[in-house]
Amino acid sequence: MDFFFSSAFAQEAASPAAAQNPIMSFVPFIVIFGIFYFLVIRPQKGKIEEEQKMLQTLSKGDEIYTKAGIIGTIHGMTDKVVTLEVENGVKFKILRTQIGGLAKTIFEQAEPKKA
Repeated sequence: MDFFFSSAFAQEAASPAAAQNPIMSFVPFIVIFGIFYFLVIRPQKGKIEEEQKMLQTLSKGDEIYTKAGIIGTIHGMTDKVVTLEVENGVKFKILRTQIGGLAKTIFEQAEPKKA
């Protein structure tokens, strides 16, 4: 008989947990999304805005690098296409979105620091 009473008590103890607010089950998901937003989405949005600002300020004669790793000087520009001069007389066209940045930032990072 003890066996039946102990199981009844166990079922009675489990019922208050079942009556818990269903909104509380979403709290862990909300916390995870908040962490994900501040660690991934927000910094990525800042990088995209910075890249767009850099692309808007480019002008003829700027030395740039492409996302493919080619370094050259801007010879001509339109809204979507940039003519890049790599060497004397060697020019080719690339999409403006494939510009990685200004080459001077790469050269500054590559130089060893003097003590």
